[in-house]
Amino acid sequence: KPQAAEDTLHLLDTFGSPATVASTGGQYFGFVIGGALPVTQAASWLATIWDQNAAFFTTSPIAAKIEEVALRWLVDLFQFPSNTAGAFVTGATMANFTALAAARHAILERQGWDVEAQGLFGAPEIKLVVGDEVHVSLLKALSLLGLGRDRVIRVPVDNQGRMIPGQLPPLDDRTIVCVQAGNVNSGAVDPVRAVVEKAQLAGAWVHVDGAFGLWALALPALSELVDGVSLADSWAADAHKWLNIPYDSGIALCKHPQHLRAAMSTSAAAYLTASEHREPAHFVPELSRRARGIEIWAALRTLGREGIAELVERNCRSARQLADGLREAGYTIHNDVVLNQVVVSFGTAEVTGRVINAIQQEGKLWAGQTVWQGHTALRLSVSSWATTDQDIAQSLEAILETAHRIRTQDN
Repeated sequence: KPQAAEDTLHLLDTFGSPATVASTGGQYFGFVIGGALPVTQAASWLATIWDQNAAFFTTSPIAAKIEEVALRWLVDLFQFPSNTAGAFVTGATMANFTALAAARHAILERQGWDVEAQGLFGAPEIKLVVGDEVHVSLLKALSLLGLGRDRVIRVPVDNQGRMIPGQLPPLDDRTIVCVQAGNVNSGAVDPVRAVVEKAQLAGAWVHVDGAFGLWALALPALSELVDGVSLADSWAADAHKWLNIPYDSGIALCKHPQHLRAAMSTSAAAYLTASEHREPAHFVPELSRRARGIEIWAALRTLGREGIAELVERNCRSARQLADGLREAGYTIHNDVVLNQVVVSFGTAEVTGRVINAIQQEGKLWAGQTVWQGHTALRLSVSSWATTDQDIAQSLEAILETAHRIRTQDN
């Protein structure tokens, strides 16, 4: 039966709000989840009130124009070729899907095959090359594209999870090579320049899964770490990670606009009239879609190039402070802290697991458990604009107190 709107909202707040996770706070270090800049939260409210369908210019002139401007700013921020095309999607999984759909189109078009019209039945084979620590979101994108997550050729990685270029298989113009900018455990970046140079000689397509690591391009001090990333053919990133946009917000970028559009556009229905404007739906999987470009535009305009660089630098510095404090206390840091990730163990896998569980139960901060290169560890991801030096000091103190208590109990 119908219920009063006020009662519905009261029920939702009473039972829903206490069951949320404080992931927008300064002491949340789980899953590479950013906070939400106040201006982006407010922009999200405005976008919700507008309730625009951001498919076409005719359905929302403001959504289409803001998306166009925000994409142009991102291309400039990352110093990608000026003709780079892009799309705003839900997250890195769909960003990888969108960019790799463009790659699939380009590879098969060279062989005279129209994959959008004919599908993959009987199509020429595509070779897929990934690093051995490829993220699951990219593998999911490959499975959705019908390319198969188990058909990939895995390239061995070093002790930081970076692809070893010398171990690449033979490449050709039917190959897609997927490199990683920001290993989800170590934060490491594949040696992209070395991979791209080999791939380009063979005519292969290079895609960068840069869910959070792509934002390192905004900080000149990290230029050596991300050397060669701008030479790739396509890129995927999340805005709800290091740009601190409310969920959900992903970015797909492609150096070859014709291939992205060919992969994503459809034969227009009679009522979907063409116009002289950029039509967002021609570059994304969806037709009906929310105007998520509004929050991205708000963040970029408010922070500017300097603000984004400062945010990345500050989070990286905070990660180093955590790592230094934990190392000085005698605990093992397993990764080179090159970005915002810290992987730490407190002894055996059993002891480390107990420490992590106690930290999560106490609730002074939140970070997750991982198993990386044989080590059970606490994974700390510093991704929020709200994290201050005080947050880091308090979190470090809480971790050390908990670890000391658990280890003392064992003795």
